[in-house]
Amino acid sequence: MRFLLDNNLSPRLLGSLSQRYPGSSHVRDFSLARADDAVIWSLAKERGFTILSKDADFHQLSLLFGAPPKVVWLRVGNRSTNQILAVIESRGSELLAFESDENAAFFALS
Repeated sequence: MRFLLDNNLSPRLLGSLSQRYPGSSHVRDFSLARADDAVIWSLAKERGFTILSKDADFHQLSLLFGAPPKVVWLRVGNRSTNQILAVIESRGSELLAFESDENAAFFALS
């Protein structure tokens, strides 16, 4: 799984996520820090990313369009980068199962 981190997540997460999820990127890497959700959705779909976001709008898009791309919605509120990383790491086996499920389009982490 390769994540595309939405602008509402710190790019610093990539340093820790890159070993477990190689090839992950942040929207800033594509000059999309101010892009609307449809542009980010298209990029993720074209390049095989799973969108990682705290934004409920991507959940809505996944319900409307299905996958690809897949969406992981972080429902964690205001937390530090380290706390967000801990949530992601603690659910690693579930994320791998989500990735391999061809019918799954959306996964919520809380």
